[in-house]
Amino acid sequence: MTKLFHKDKPLIGLDISSTDMKIMSIDLARNSVTGYGIIDLDPLQIKKSLDEENNYLLDNLKSLLENKLVGSLISDQVVIGIPTARTFSRTFNVPVSAEGTLKEAVALEVGQYIPLPLSLLYVDYEVIERNDSTLTVVMSAVPQKLVDNTLAAVENVGLTATMVEPAINAVARVLHATEEGHLPTVIVDIGAANTDIGILDGSVRITGGLATGGNTFTLDIAKKLNVTLENAHQLKVLNGLSPGPKQAKIGTALRPALRNIITETRKVIRYYNERLASDKRLEQVLIVGSGSNVPGIGEFFTNELVMPARAANPWQEFDWGELPQPAKQFRSRYIGVAGLANVPKGAMWL
Repeated sequence: MTKLFHKDKPLIGLDISSTDMKIMSIDLARNSVTGYGIIDLDPLQIKKSLDEENNYLLDNLKSLLENKLVGSLISDQVVIGIPTARTFSRTFNVPVSAEGTLKEAVALEVGQYIPLPLSLLYVDYEVIERNDSTLTVVMSAVPQKLVDNTLAAVENVGLTATMVEPAINAVARVLHATEEGHLPTVIVDIGAANTDIGILDGSVRITGGLATGGNTFTLDIAKKLNVTLENAHQLKVLNGLSPGPKQAKIGTALRPALRNIITETRKVIRYYNERLASDKRLEQVLIVGSGSNVPGIGEFFTNELVMPARAANPWQEFDWGELPQPAKQFRSRYIGVAGLANVPKGAMWL
């Protein structure tokens, strides 16, 4: 696929996940949000719309722009974030002597580690480090049908797609700018239905994930304590893992799902340490996303991974101007789309 990038207009972000779709426009000269919006999606319907051909994605994109937008958009040039779980990102090393045959090396990596044939994928790669003997290459791949359907919907509403990337790359961009993300960092992005995990070391080196998220926490609390989903959500965000009279039962309910996330995080860390780290050491764990609003979650990850961990809060960097701000408990949902609207000039993917 031809790489696309337009430098003559500001960029807006459009983040499509398995549970919602968000849009944001930022005046980078003033670091001020000019417009934003969100619309919830049905996970089964959006997956079908991305994989096949129906109007669900298009209809909801129209509704987002016509009915859910707060403020205004400063451009028709859009950077699209797609579900990280639907993409494949890997970093690998090859000898300098293989630079002339990098395309073949990438195809070999795709064949070994990606469960889709190369003919059904869009693939992009970049050399991110080099020394006298070794090249470090980051490779990303995504199903062609998913990209084609997304671009068709975006163009139908009069927007021009300039870039497509995995959503976790956009999250990493915000964290790099606001949360000491220049350090080698483990990102744990806990969404409503899925958790994305990545290693940020200059760029996102590797990603992983699992179908566990904030909704899982709520359902587990409701089942364990025999309360309504609404009450379970309140217990999750007000009590969580913090000490208190209800901590034992809530903690017992939360720990199985949290430990599943920990297990997947350890796999990603192990890959980085064994294949990519050389003499580098991971310095921190940053937990983001709508499922990160569990009191005590930072301490839990610190103890389990024996590494400093905290829930990240990058919002001090954004000026919402005169716009009504999202409620505090919902702001974490906008981290990824803020990153999409913050793409530096010259960045490209697909």
